[in-house]
Parts: sequence; C-alpha cells; structure tokens
Amino acid sequence: MPHIITEPCDDAKLARNSGCAVILAAGLGTRMKSALPKAAHRIAGRPMLRHLISSAEQVFARIVVVIGPDMGALADMAAPHAVVVQTDRLGTAHAALCAAPEFGAGDVAILFADNPLIRPQTLRRLIAGRPAAGAGLALMAMRPADPARYGRLVMNAAGTGVDRIVEWADATAEERAIPVCNAGALCGQAGDLARWLRAIRPDNAKGEYYLTDIVRLAAAEGARVAAVEADEAELRGVNSRAELAAAEAAMQFRLREAAMEGGATLTAPETVFFSWDTQLGPDVVVGPHVVFGPGVAVDGPAEIRAFSHLEGCRIAAGAVIGPYARLRPGTTIGAGAHVGNFCELKATDLGAGAKVNHLTYAGDATIGAGTNLGAGTITCNYDGFDKHRTTIGERVFIGSDCVLVAPVTIADGAFVAAGSVITEDVAADAMAFGRARQGNIPGRAARFRAIRAAQKSKPGANS
Repeated sequence: MPHIITEPCDDAKLARNSGCAVILAAGLGTRMKSALPKAAHRIAGRPMLRHLISSAEQVFARIVVVIGPDMGALADMAAPHAVVVQTDRLGTAHAALCAAPEFGAGDVAILFADNPLIRPQTLRRLIAGRPAAGAGLALMAMRPADPARYGRLVMNAAGTGVDRIVEWADATAEERAIPVCNAGALCGQAGDLARWLRAIRPDNAKGEYYLTDIVRLAAAEGARVAAVEADEAELRGVNSRAELAAAEAAMQFRLREAAMEGGATLTAPETVFFSWDTQLGPDVVVGPHVVFGPGVAVDGPAEIRAFSHLEGCRIAAGAVIGPYARLRPGTTIGAGAHVGNFCELKATDLGAGAKVNHLTYAGDATIGAGTNLGAGTITCNYDGFDKHRTTIGERVFIGSDCVLVAPVTIADGAFVAAGSVITEDVAADAMAFGRARQGNIPGRAARFRAIRAAQKSKPGANS
C-alpha cells in the first residue's frame, strides 16, 4: 500500500457520505488586520466559509461550524447548519472537541474555513483514503512549490503511514527537506476522533491544544495514519491579505477554465473576473477587462464587450453589452437588445431588440421591445425622498439628451423630440416636445461679433 495516496476515488460510490463535516471558523485572522472574522473574507464575491460549506454539502450528510463568541455574522453564513461556539480560544484541537457532541456516528472530517478552495471530489478522496489504506486516520497533504513554514509529514520507519507532523520551527534540517506538507484537513471515525481529541494536552510554548497532535496519538495506539495528496492550489491556506489575493487568483483561474469548457469565449481570460455564481451560456463572447459581480446570468450567444461591469442581472441571447457598460442589480436585457458605451442600467427591464447605446442612464425603468433611447438620455428616478418608475412602451423613439422625470409613462409608438424634459405621460403614437421654442434673429451673429471686436480693441481691454 503506498504511503501517500494520490489515486482518484470512485465519485459514483461516494456521492454523499453519511458522516459529518466539522468546519473550524473561530479564527480572528489577526494577520488580516481586519474587523471581519477571517472566514468572512470574500473570494470571487463569496465568503470563504460559504465556499467550503458548499463543497461539504455535496459530500456530507451533516455539517457543524465552530465559531468564536460575537461572530453572529458567521452564524448567519453557516445557516441552516449547526453552529457551536468556542467560548475560549484554546487551540484547534479544543475547537474540534467543542463540536464532539455533534459528531454522531461514522466518518467525521475536520476542515478549516481558511482552506476555502477544497473541491467536493477531494473531500471524497479524503474519506475513501482512510479505509483504502487500512488506516484509522487520513490527512490531506500537498507538495507546495515553496514549503515555507508548513508542517512536514514524517513517515514511520516502515514507510506505511504518517508517524507525526513536525512544525517547521521544531524541525531538523533533514525534516525540513521533506517535500510533503500538512494541509490541515483530516478524517476518522467519530469515536476515535473524540477519544484522541480528549487526550491532547497543551504541552507547547503557546499552551494551546494543537489538532496536529492527533497524529501522534493515533500512531501511538497502533492506528495507521494515511496521507491523501492533492494540489497546492486547492489546499492553500488563507491567513493574510497576500494569501487571500493568491486564493482569489486560483479561484479566478478555476472559474475561467470552467467558463471556457462550458463553451464561452474569453478573448483575454486573465483580465476577466468572475463571481462564484456567474453563469455563461455557450457562445457567449467576453472581451477584455470585464467584471462579473454576483448574480449574473448570460444566455448564449451574446457578447459582453471590453471594460463592462455587470452584477445582479440577466442577459438574453443575442444581446450586445458594452464596451464600458454598467449593468446593476435588478436589470434584465431582452433578446437582441443593445447597451452601448458609457451606459448604466439599474433595476431596468430592457425589451427585445431595444437599444440604449450612448451615454445614457436608465434607472427603475421598463423599456419595451424595439425602443431606442438616444444619446445622453436619463430617467430621473429619484426625487430626493423616493424612487419612481419610468415606463416606456414598444417601438418608442426617444431623441438625444432627453430627461424623463418619473413617474411617467410613454406609450407604444410615441416619439419624444431631442432635448425634451418630459414630466407628463405621452399617449401612444404621439409626438412630445418638452423644450422652449427656438427663435432665429437674422444678422444677429454678425452684429455680435462686431460689438465684441470693438470692445476688445479698446485700450486696456485685455488687461
């Protein structure tokens, strides 16, 4: 039996385990220098804790989250799963022991909220690795490019299992040369884990109960400890802003790969940023420097052009967005509609084939199919106290530089002249003018120039 398990498992046989995942999320993250708990920091628009919960939900029947006192926000993020409060932060083993009454029977995996990128299939491999190796305990392991200060896995004399984990600070030069490092997560039977956790003592400089001591206790009982290896990019820990940025980069790489495998074209993938829930249909083309906030779905085929920012919106097939467009939450774009450069839409329904192409703002609006909003047009949706809605029918033409003061309705087929301020409803097929009448004075421009020239020619006129 190999001492490091690298083979994949049969996911079909392990679609969902009957056991329990315990997620340790009580850490304050002092290296983050933040008022937020470490597990609340976001990757791809989603808290780290929710990333790990999502993976665990696909594998385990029950999830328990251990948080610290005064972490109500994390408790909300953990819902609807069980939450245990570690009142005194006495170390990682103590945190896991706080959850022991919730272990139940069967497999229990102990996970860390600051390892948010672990995939469900890797958790399945962790569970399968223990019985496959005839082991009482299984650990997640990795071979980082820079082992830095990770704990090293020291194998037993026979090379059949892990004997202990040695922290970098306590390791000899020979032990520091070991390439296989501890990634934190582990799995065992509920009864065994509870017994080993209760036996851990705070015999260290910090006086804390270290979860890594469980390896030594298991080995001392004669239980084999297996190591299940996975990629560093998936197992990396997040303890600082720099590591958060590295995890963000790893997640973005994963999301870009998934988008392209799903049939989307990213013309400059490294410049496109996704949220965890971005949905792109086949034949969606995304230009450079596009940012997707949470809650965006784009049906293919469609095109999102460069430097656009989208969040909380739905885009139908055939639409063209951008460049330099902003779509805000509550916006829907109909089939074949166009939103052009330097346009912003908020809580707006843009109908099929409608066009909002140049320097335009539409907020709290309904815009019918085939309607065109001219350059510089805005809906005045806020009166200083409340938001109001603008309703524009189908096949309406709004000329350039118009101001539509909500609440107002412009019915099907209407025409609004350029430069108009519209404060009253416009009937179907009517033409609306909301501007002062133009007057032309013959010869007045020539006389004006003569007067100004004479003024400028007087002594001291330019002083």
